[in-house]
Amino acid sequence: MRNLINFLIKYNYWLLFLLLEMVSFTLLFRFNSYQGSVFFTSANYVSGLIYECGTTVTGYFGLRSINKALVQRNVALQLELDRLLKENNRSSIDTSLVGNSSFSPVSVLSGYRMYPAEVINNSIVRTDNYITLDRGTADGIRPEMGVVSGSGIVGIVFKTSAHYSVVLSVLNSRSNISCKIKRTDYFGSLRWEGGSSQYAYLKDMPRHSEFSLGDTVVTSGHSAVFPEGIPIGVVDDMSDSNDGLSYKLKVKLFTDFARLGDVRVIASEGLEERTLLENSVLPQKNH
Repeated sequence: MRNLINFLIKYNYWLLFLLLEMVSFTLLFRFNSYQGSVFFTSANYVSGLIYECGTTVTGYFGLRSINKALVQRNVALQLELDRLLKENNRSSIDTSLVGNSSFSPVSVLSGYRMYPAEVINNSIVRTDNYITLDRGTADGIRPEMGVVSGSGIVGIVFKTSAHYSVVLSVLNSRSNISCKIKRTDYFGSLRWEGGSSQYAYLKDMPRHSEFSLGDTVVTSGHSAVFPEGIPIGVVDDMSDSNDGLSYKLKVKLFTDFARLGDVRVIASEGLEERTLLENSVLPQKNH
C-alpha cells in the first residue's frame, strides 16, 4: 500500500495529465458530430481488421479436422461410385433387371468398419517400407486390417500396440495384394519391386487376359481385408513375365506415398473368422 501511495505521489502530474486528456477526448468525440463520426468509423475499421485476423487464424487451425472429415468422405464416395458403376453395368447386361425400379445397389462399405488414423512415420526409399499410425488396439485396430487413403489403397496393418500400429505398405517386397483390371475383371497380384514409389507391378496376368494402357486397376475383393473396387492405379506399361506364360503390367499408383497424412483403417465384420479359416489351408494368400 505504501508503494502504491509513493507511486501516485511521484507521478501525480503525469496521471493528472492523462486523466485530463481522456476527459478532453471524451468531450471532443461525444459532443462534436464530425469528430465523433471519424472516431467511430476508425474504431469500426480497426475492430473489423482484428475480427478478420482472428477468424483467419481460427479457420487455419480448423483445417486439420476439416481435412480428416474430407478424407473419410472421399474414401466412402470413391468406393460407392465404383459399386454404382459396377451394378449399373450388370443391370444393363441382365435384361431381367431392366425396368426394375426397386433396384438399389449395396454400398461397397457395407459390412466394413472404418477407423480414422494419422501417419506419424513413413518410409518410401527402402526395400521394405513400413508406415506407423497413431492408433492401436485401444482404438480397435488389429493386424490384417486394410488401410486406405482418399486416393486409394495404402497397405495392411502388420503389428499393433495399445496406441500405435505398423502398416505393411504397398511399397514393401512382402506386400502381395490381389487386384484386377476394372474394365475386364482379369486379376493378378500387385507387388512392388523397388525404385520409384509411384509404381508397382501387377503380375500373373493370364496370356489371354484383356487390358489396355490406361485401364484402371482396383482391388479384386478376393480376401476379407479389402472390399472389391478400391482404386489402386492405372496400367502404364506392359511386358512378358520371366517364364513367358503371363503378362507383367506396370501400374502407376493413385496413392502418393510421399505425402500420406490422414488415412482410414477398414475391417470386415467377418475378418477374423475368414482369416483363421483361410490360413488353415492357405498360409500364404493374396490380400
